[in-house]
Amino acid sequence: MGKILVKYTKTGVMFDLKATNGEVIATSEVYSSIAACTTGYKSVIKNAPIAGVEDQTVEGFAKVKHPKFEVYKDKAGEFRFRLKALNGKIIAVSEGYTTLANCMKGIESVRKNAVDPKIVVEEPKK
Repeated sequence: MGKILVKYTKTGVMFDLKATNGEVIATSEVYSSIAACTTGYKSVIKNAPIAGVEDQTVEGFAKVKHPKFEVYKDKAGEFRFRLKALNGKIIAVSEGYTTLANCMKGIESVRKNAVDPKIVVEEPKK
């Protein structure tokens, strides 16, 4: 079972989706409130298991309807994905992967670990 770790930053609240081994497999943006962050992680839980994959690393790639994982290469040449909700908003992003195959494994891990994750909310730092 995966885990959603909600944590406070200097500028707001964010979450990480962690795999059963404790690895961070997706990260959110920084939200202005705990309520907005909760909406964000609930959207990941809802959308990740059913999202298609749009591989933007292939020339002339086929467009996929939302919700979807968009796979792309960053400026450093690493493979990354972003999960977009039904409304097209980015709700989680990945780390960089050296291979497309590992990036795809990351997507499968998000799909699996977003199902019924344990929710842990860290206390705000004083």
